[in-house]
Amino acid sequence: MAQNVPMLTSGEGGLSRYLDEIRKFPMLQPQEEYMLAKRYKEHEDPEAAERLVTSHLRLVAKIAMGYRGYGLPIGEVVSEGNVGLMQAVKRFEPDKGFRLATYAMWWIKAAIQEYILRSWSLVKMGTTANQKRLFFNLRRLKGKIQALDEGDLKPEQVNEIATKLGVLPEEVVSMNRRLGGDASLNAPVRAEADAGEWQDWLVDESESQETMLANQEELDQRRQMLGDAMGVLNERERRIFEARRLAEDPMTLEDLSTEFGVSRERVRQIEVRAFEKVQKAVKTAARSRELPAA
Repeated sequence: MAQNVPMLTSGEGGLSRYLDEIRKFPMLQPQEEYMLAKRYKEHEDPEAAERLVTSHLRLVAKIAMGYRGYGLPIGEVVSEGNVGLMQAVKRFEPDKGFRLATYAMWWIKAAIQEYILRSWSLVKMGTTANQKRLFFNLRRLKGKIQALDEGDLKPEQVNEIATKLGVLPEEVVSMNRRLGGDASLNAPVRAEADAGEWQDWLVDESESQETMLANQEELDQRRQMLGDAMGVLNERERRIFEARRLAEDPMTLEDLSTEFGVSRERVRQIEVRAFEKVQKAVKTAARSRELPAA
């Protein structure tokens, strides 16, 4: 799929050239995008798939730039995002009523975040949804409260971050220390020559490869079910649902009430109704696939 995607070489010059190249691909009008998506869905037309992918490379680049603070080569981050985009094109259902960019955004972010979690540290940084949210939001929140100094956070800073992200204070402390950098497992526990190394005290508590594969397959199915389920929402419901439930930095009821010209209570009601509709659609899809709906 998409054999003509430009290559991103290392260095800032390579990034500039890549951005110039992808700007040459035209954006698609809604009807044009719909017809191309139908052609690929029904006939697996490689030309249609390539046009869908290349017209959204700018979206991938924009999302990837938001992850430049993790010290990884931007070319690899963009490449992983492009893989997520291609997966989204393969699974996109044009008759659901929403644009490819809306659907692809979540696949792109998921691919990039999984790459960062695999690559950023030798130690697995997060295994639960809360831990991953903490990992990807800790720096931003520390910047907002001006807590970017090295070392442990102050108790009041820990509590503030924990409250905003819905995690335990001890999880904030642990993640902040882990983000301080990796230590060698061959480092001695103490200065004494016979003290042993840190790796001598480690226990392998990781899941088996079979379990990890099964979990990943289930996660992929859940992502697809969520994307499909959002097709039951109208445009306003989808906008509010995404802004309140899916965004990394959710919008306030006040901001959305201003955007739509309705009261905050009305926005809250629409949010609740949209969540219930999506939840029902996901549960229905889960039952058909014999997956737990939670």
